[in-house]
Amino acid sequence: MRTVAVTKIGSLRDPDGATRGRIGVVDFPDQPLGAEDVRIRVAFSAICGSDPHLAEGFFGTDVPIGLGHELSGVVEALGERAHRNGLRIGDRVAGNFLRFCGTCRPCQRGQQQFCENIQEYNRPGMAETVTWHESQVYRLPDNVTLLQGCLLEPTSVAVRIADKTHIKVGDRVAICGGGPIGQLALQVLKMSGATSLTLIEPIAERREMALRHGAQFVIDPVEEDQFARADAITDGYGYDVVIDASGSPRAVRGLLDIAAKGGTVIYGAMYPHDFEMPLGLSDYLYLKELTLTGVFVSPYAFPRALQILPHLALDELTQAVFDLEDAPEAFAVHVSGKYPKVVLRCGDVEDSMGAS
Repeated sequence: MRTVAVTKIGSLRDPDGATRGRIGVVDFPDQPLGAEDVRIRVAFSAICGSDPHLAEGFFGTDVPIGLGHELSGVVEALGERAHRNGLRIGDRVAGNFLRFCGTCRPCQRGQQQFCENIQEYNRPGMAETVTWHESQVYRLPDNVTLLQGCLLEPTSVAVRIADKTHIKVGDRVAICGGGPIGQLALQVLKMSGATSLTLIEPIAERREMALRHGAQFVIDPVEEDQFARADAITDGYGYDVVIDASGSPRAVRGLLDIAAKGGTVIYGAMYPHDFEMPLGLSDYLYLKELTLTGVFVSPYAFPRALQILPHLALDELTQAVFDLEDAPEAFAVHVSGKYPKVVLRCGDVEDSMGAS
């Protein structure tokens, strides 16, 4: 089975070709079809901002490391007991790349994001097919194409970010980072009643994209005084909710200064494992009583993400599409930042919505 994988550990942004990480297309064994499993013929698989971190060895260095967890496709085969959620061969689907065991203590506490066994079940979906347990698979709405459907997983992350904000209608909200998660979170929080909705982003095209899809304000953190602009937008109050979707160590520290007293700051990205952010406990946790939290993965969010997927503007996140065999070029384009999202077409899968 042709699968996109990390074939050499190293930063994909390293200018030195001798030490740069490498992406390739390799043959992996077919995944077994268990009694409760669903085999999906993959149509599209999107590159996630976390994928370059895998190339850097964040989750281990034994190569090849299969990639791909944002995907859509068509059900090709069902295990003999994989019928409890009504799936049929030919259904257009997307899903959650994680299978939660349901038996460990975190799962039993309703904290599946901390499942002690999720690392035992890593089935890369940037491939011709992927086989998942039926509990991971969701049928796509009729008005969502397969190309749009590969964004179900990042949409679930945006939904979970919204959950963790505990947003109230009228709360002032700022989002740092105009990549896919930032753009999707912006749309979701607009639905949730955010006001003074602001995107902080150095790339002009991404600021303009945000304005087209619900942002009231944008800030260029390179050319503008971020604190002064935030102060003016919020009439000196600060933002009730501040979200980082950039993953940039240079960006995250200043976000505490634009949060309102009693506000919530969510670090909703993946950060370098050795990055430590200075934190003045007296200023930010004692005097301002900020709530700081993060987001790992998104249990429980998929059904609601599926509900809102038809209502999101997704075309600008699905305009850059490469064939599976062109994965190295696709990853080079991804790390260049030319597009907010890059998608791989993993196979010639017919879509009843007219996209293939």
